[in-house]
Amino acid sequence: MSNEPRTRISVNPNVHFGKPCVTGTRIPVRDVLELLRAGRSLDAITTHYYPVLEKADVQACVQYAIDTIDAEHLHVTTSSS
Repeated sequence: MSNEPRTRISVNPNVHFGKPCVTGTRIPVRDVLELLRAGRSLDAITTHYYPVLEKADVQACVQYAIDTIDAEHLHVTTSSS
């Protein structure tokens, strides 16, 4: 995978309290993901909700979420019953 998704998402402490946003905008990744969860299409997001975004920006939001989950260190413990 190219580094393009990484350049499309940025974290700036002065924008949305440091939440990840689409680079060059104040559109949080979370907002884009919520639209996808609600069943909105890439076309609807880039046409009706955020016309400033390209489809690649929306895809970068999804990739950012995937990369974030992959980077998490989960500690699994067994429960004692």
